Amino acid sequence: MSEDESKSGGGDVVETPSDEIQRREGYIKRIDREELPETHPSPLNPKILVVNTVLSALGAIIGLELITRIGIATNTSIIGAIVAILIARIPFALFDDFAQINTQNLVQTATSGATFAAANALLLPIGVPWLLGRPDLVLPLLVGVSLALTVDATVLYWTFDSEAFPAEGIWPPGIAAGEAIFAAAEKGKKSMYLVYGGIAGAIGQYVSGIPMSLVGVAWIGNVWALSMFGLGLFVRGYSSTLFGYDISEAYIPHGIMIGAGVVALLQIVWVIFGDGGSESDTELTRSPKHLMLGLGRGIALYLGVAVLTAALTGIISGLEPTMFVAWILFVACAALISELIVGLSAMHAGWFPAFAVSLIFLVIGLLIGFPPFSLAVLVGFVAATGPCFADMGYDLKAGWMLRGSGEDADFEMEGRKKQYVAELFAFIIAIAVVFFFHEAYFTQNLFPPIDRVYVATIEAGASADIARTLALWAVPGALVQFLGGPDRQIGILFATGLLIGGVGLGGLVVLVAIAVRLFLIDRYGEEAQSSLYVLGAGVIAGSAVTSFFTSTLGVLRE
Repeated sequence: MSEDESKSGGGDVVETPSDEIQRREGYIKRIDREELPETHPSPLNPKILVVNTVLSALGAIIGLELITRIGIATNTSIIGAIVAILIARIPFALFDDFAQINTQNLVQTATSGATFAAANALLLPIGVPWLLGRPDLVLPLLVGVSLALTVDATVLYWTFDSEAFPAEGIWPPGIAAGEAIFAAAEKGKKSMYLVYGGIAGAIGQYVSGIPMSLVGVAWIGNVWALSMFGLGLFVRGYSSTLFGYDISEAYIPHGIMIGAGVVALLQIVWVIFGDGGSESDTELTRSPKHLMLGLGRGIALYLGVAVLTAALTGIISGLEPTMFVAWILFVACAALISELIVGLSAMHAGWFPAFAVSLIFLVIGLLIGFPPFSLAVLVGFVAATGPCFADMGYDLKAGWMLRGSGEDADFEMEGRKKQYVAELFAFIIAIAVVFFFHEAYFTQNLFPPIDRVYVATIEAGASADIARTLALWAVPGALVQFLGGPDRQIGILFATGLLIGGVGLGGLVVLVAIAVRLFLIDRYGEEAQSSLYVLGAGVIAGSAVTSFFTSTLGVLRE
């Protein structure tokens, strides 16, 4: 997931598409060259711009709610796509543009881009210095990570459909988004499931107080991973009853996450290098020269952003010259390596281990000897790179499908550029949302759970007792992750559940929702899963918006 990681924290993770879909002639070429419009819709079209502004703000809010309350951010692109379809059905000529599937793709791109930017690339990094008692670093770091996430997406734009990241790669959530747009266009009745799910999520959230987003995530994500997530929620929520003490105070969840994170990274590296070079049935639009140039520009931009971030946060004057140069080089290289590992993982498995990767680089930074305040900025910077790289890969994959799977190279390149512009616009909205509302979350002690792992790891550098505890519990975390394999990520998700407090009952909600999902699929087949994707997206949206207004902003309740 993001984990991330589920596209998890991390990572919400959409199930890998069936072999039947993968085998379709021309890799899901439903659009003939003759059916393509002469020009691709523009995200700067006033009507599209207004809709993208509203849905980007909604996506950013959903991302903040998910990352702080259940520890992961899920794929909201389906929400944007179906809302665009609903708008197209309004009987006024003003909304006719939204009947075009490429317009829906732009809306979907902006919505998901804002979700992951706000949650994984912005709020998550700036929470680390706040927890370390350095709120003065929050806004300077926000500037740095805002630039870093922009570089992150830009490098993907430069390298998409290259030998390393071919458009014909799997990119599972991208296929799911493209399929959802196709399905909704062909079977409009499913679009109402989003409304029904939204109503159910809003009512359930308001009445029970339990994050009903858990239900939506359980209906969309990987069953194995989310079952362990639910188990982790249950164990943490009732640990005092089960064991006689709060396991979080003993740093047990933190150690388990470190162990699982190390193994997850090793698994991803093994998958990447075990698969060998990528093969493509069509001519790539990015040559090896483009790939190397894109990566070279990426490292140069990261070096520049790292220097600027160091200047804004005071690191430039807080480190000795030699250590400062080492910090700049390390941060820039870590950022590029992080996005490559995350991107390759996302393309192969539909899951990206951004939490694990940034944690590993934090541990390496500790071993190098960087001081705590510079480590906080370091891990925040690295955490900001990767999630939007993966998310934009999913979006460009969906767009590639909807534009005819590369049949018209000129139209494909034009559409890809328009998606990139839509993504950058979504980032602006996400930055604004985080800037105005981050303090409302932090003052209520609402942080992405992984931030506490980062802080505990930094503090362990000065505490032998904490270090021993983390090392001890890293062993079972590593074992669980290893036994689950790279596709299931049960160690990462179990640890994520253990890190979240106060929602023990939510663990039961997840497990029940998964049981309902399995029952419906067994009884009605894959058509049930297709409907659950849309229902789940609606539940997530309704729950997140209700939570935002009732809990985060404190309105609607006395």
